[in-house]
Amino acid sequence: MTQVPEDAIKCLDKGFVRLVDSMGGDDAIVQAARVSYGQGTSKVSQDRGLIRYLMRHRHTTPFEMVEFKFHCKMPIFVARQWVRHRTANINEYSLRYSEARDEFYFPDPEHIQFQSALNKQGRSGEVPLELKQKVLDYFKEISERSFTMYQELNEEGIARELARSLLPVNIYTEWYWKNDLHNLLHFIGLRSDSHAQYEIRVYSDAMAVSVKAVAPFAWEAYQDYVVHGMRFSRIEQNLLEKQLPPRVVDDILEDVAYQITATMHKNKPRAEADLYPLYQEQGGSDSEEDFKLKWDSGEIEIGNVRELREFRSKLKKIKK
Repeated sequence: MTQVPEDAIKCLDKGFVRLVDSMGGDDAIVQAARVSYGQGTSKVSQDRGLIRYLMRHRHTTPFEMVEFKFHCKMPIFVARQWVRHRTANINEYSLRYSEARDEFYFPDPEHIQFQSALNKQGRSGEVPLELKQKVLDYFKEISERSFTMYQELNEEGIARELARSLLPVNIYTEWYWKNDLHNLLHFIGLRSDSHAQYEIRVYSDAMAVSVKAVAPFAWEAYQDYVVHGMRFSRIEQNLLEKQLPPRVVDDILEDVAYQITATMHKNKPRAEADLYPLYQEQGGSDSEEDFKLKWDSGEIEIGNVRELREFRSKLKKIKK
């Protein structure tokens, strides 16, 4: 059995994910985006704000400037799910040129479950201990028996490219996988989802660790706008416009005016006498006395001015 490299994240019983190399990070995303503004232009936004803007508006090209190269070891059935993401460069351990290793995936008993009645691709329900043991016995039996036959054919000189056909899909394989950040985030968004198969989810989660470390702003933006964000269809927007009371929209708009004011004040502190006029410029309608009471409460959240203004624009469309 091959050892798990010291700098790798162990996955399943014998697998791992190891970041071999990466090119660029948040700075590369920003650099690629700002080239559009032309030579000699000034900095238009802080790096985090620009990255969030790009993610929010689905400007994906700058994220493709960051690349990750991983060394991964996984069961073949996981690799076959993985390879459906066709945007990567892959070089896999070849059983045509090299002999297979006696390394097979055996599931942990807690992950042996029944076929889900609601999800044709999922599993659920507690399996009796006796049946779990039967599953494990079958895994070991087919793995050991197939590998014995494979070795016999190898010793007889049968071509490895043919003998490998006897091996089950729970045997481990390895590959080098290189992908850009945009497509890697898409992979993680799908494969780290709670509905994804457990065996590939652990690899996706391991790769996410590297993404967080190399491009933290991009990772944060992806979580906020894609994983935990919501997009409404035209039908859903029409329902909101018809059913959401104007007073509710007005209350939210008022909160947004306070948040924009507080954020602008944090970014560039204003004199106390200038705060209420600034708030009014953002569409706030409270009296100066009410404004002071809420301002002094210290309960106003800070956000991103660009995002808050975009949100305000969407609210006004709903209210019309």
